[in-house]
Amino acid sequence: MPDVNIHSLKALAIFKTLFEAGSASQAARILGITQSGVSRSLSQLEQNLGLSLFLREKNRLVATPEARELYEEILRLMGNIEELRHSVLALKEFGTSRLRIAAIPGLAFGFVPQLIATLLEDNRGFSISFDMMSSHEVLREVESGHADIGFVTLPVSSRVLRVEEWLTTHARCLVPKGHALATRREVTIDDLRDEYLVISNQPNVGADPLLNLATQHGIHIAGKTEANIGAISALVANGVGISVMNPITATDQLAHRDEVVMLPFRPEIDFGFGLVYRDDWQQARALEFLRSSGRELLQRYPQ
Repeated sequence: MPDVNIHSLKALAIFKTLFEAGSASQAARILGITQSGVSRSLSQLEQNLGLSLFLREKNRLVATPEARELYEEILRLMGNIEELRHSVLALKEFGTSRLRIAAIPGLAFGFVPQLIATLLEDNRGFSISFDMMSSHEVLREVESGHADIGFVTLPVSSRVLRVEEWLTTHARCLVPKGHALATRREVTIDDLRDEYLVISNQPNVGADPLLNLATQHGIHIAGKTEANIGAISALVANGVGISVMNPITATDQLAHRDEVVMLPFRPEIDFGFGLVYRDDWQQARALEFLRSSGRELLQRYPQ
């Protein structure tokens, strides 16, 4: 295989222009060199590669199949060089060009995607990996190094990770717009007596804070539908039942819906969210950007 050096790279650049121009004279005008210089470069490139790149037919050049394939490879190479340029810019700005994020479903439907979009606004060289999983799985991914930064539900503990509290917020009640409770200023646990509930499906249903609260207050419910958190607002919007959830997830899911009313709920059910990362990330500029942008973004949500 021929060696690639600065001279062959220059020859490849001349070949690319020649392929696009279709004639040595036009390529020479574009490049600002002589026509004989273009022809000499092409001849040297063909000799170096051991390939015939153009057929000479009267006063024109006809590209061979090998020339077309070489041209496509050059375009791919140029694309990789452009990606490299963006990556270098990201390295200079944030100290990394790749960021692997793991997040709980409650923050993955709007909050984290908005945060990623903010990060990429002026830094398209970033390579982002984003996965949605349970809080326990987020911890495991960051601990193992498969993710750099994780968004979790608090409280959590880890012997190897730094845990940073971001926000504690209070649950909101989601009520179908036509429901009698939709006109209330707030909904209480007593108001849920004999109502049908929509709750998040969990490995242990007994851990659901709303069901626990109903049990503590002796509230009988008509029944319940357990669903992925991403489907809860749609179920409420379709009149399946009433739900109580954190306002971050609720706000993201209701952004394009007007069939659901979101109301304060009493007694308060707290939801805490935080960030986890390894020690070697604590000084990363990318982390500082996410921290400042994320906290600013949280100000747009109900607290």
